[in-house]
Amino acid sequence: NDEENVNGLDAWEKAYADERSWESLQEDESGLLRQFDHVNLYHAQYRRRIRGSARIQKGLIRYLYVVVDLSRAASEMDFKPSRMAVVAKNVEIFIREFFDQNPLSHFGLVTIKDGVAQCLTELGGSPESHIKALMGKLGCSGDSSLQNALELAYGYLNQIPSYGHREVLILYSSLSTCDPGDIMETIQKCKEAKIRCSVIGLSAEIYICKHLCEETGGSYAVALDEPHLKELLLEQAPPPPAIAEYAVPNLIKMGFPQKGAEGVISICCCHREAKAGGGYTCPRCKARVCELPAECRICGLTLVSSPHLARSYHHLFPITPFDEVSSVPSKRIPKNCFGCQQSIYFPGNKSSLRVACPKCQKHFCLDCDIYIHESLHNCPGCESLR
Repeated sequence: NDEENVNGLDAWEKAYADERSWESLQEDESGLLRQFDHVNLYHAQYRRRIRGSARIQKGLIRYLYVVVDLSRAASEMDFKPSRMAVVAKNVEIFIREFFDQNPLSHFGLVTIKDGVAQCLTELGGSPESHIKALMGKLGCSGDSSLQNALELAYGYLNQIPSYGHREVLILYSSLSTCDPGDIMETIQKCKEAKIRCSVIGLSAEIYICKHLCEETGGSYAVALDEPHLKELLLEQAPPPPAIAEYAVPNLIKMGFPQKGAEGVISICCCHREAKAGGGYTCPRCKARVCELPAECRICGLTLVSSPHLARSYHHLFPITPFDEVSSVPSKRIPKNCFGCQQSIYFPGNKSSLRVACPKCQKHFCLDCDIYIHESLHNCPGCESLR
């Protein structure tokens, strides 16, 4: 009877019926439960590590607009509980990851509904303000217009200085687009303005989206499920390769403002209202801004802090990718990871994958390898030798 019930389920119901997460766990030497099958996890982690460690020049100062499709198609329930809810949750994760990896960059949100594109938030450096604005405008209605979204983003990004990396990321749920004019002309305008457009689809592959990405040098993919959508979004977080015309080194004027004294009332040039305490003072014109990084609305000076520059350093000089080491047990090969000191061998299971730093020759497990390349950005073995 159970087999008959399983065979009668829909495709999405079988995924829940066949999922037996407790069967994929195994106890290691220290008594902790670990996942038995690491193949898919290893593949995804290794792909992200190798892509993030490529020694290429990257665009560190990014101006990114994320376009969220909130048309009628976003209310479909093929993603549980709905496409809109899944997209909102993953966009929040992406915003925090974006600012963590791109402290000198600027971010903005655009929504599409009822055939109209609306700028939800202007380019800024505060993740909390973007997340708050997005969560307050969740609602699906009408059709989507890809051309209106591109025109709106083009109007903002066309004014960006040449050293800024102009990008548009579109989360598209619809299978069609309702445009007021010729979208091919808009795509050509974005191409001439060096605006890289990438699309993540939630329904099926669409020719116009694929053509847009091919013309502007972006990437196009269709999310299969929620974990795949999250993976595709996080792939957009690291700085992309710099465009050849913008890769020429040039000097950028930046100011390092001081934090305002508490209790002092001053007019904020960002929101054009009086605020008490906090904020930052522009070193050139003495205007006040609420957050960093930002561009002074009075004199146009780029305002940053020294930690922002320090956190961007590892993108210029990434850690050398670790080499994969044979997993055959040997007396010369250490049994424990140098980072977490956990055993790399699991009893009753074939040995886990391990890697070694080419400089210090210390061995690490794959989890520490990913943590070193994506978060720590320093090799513990090389640092201990110093």
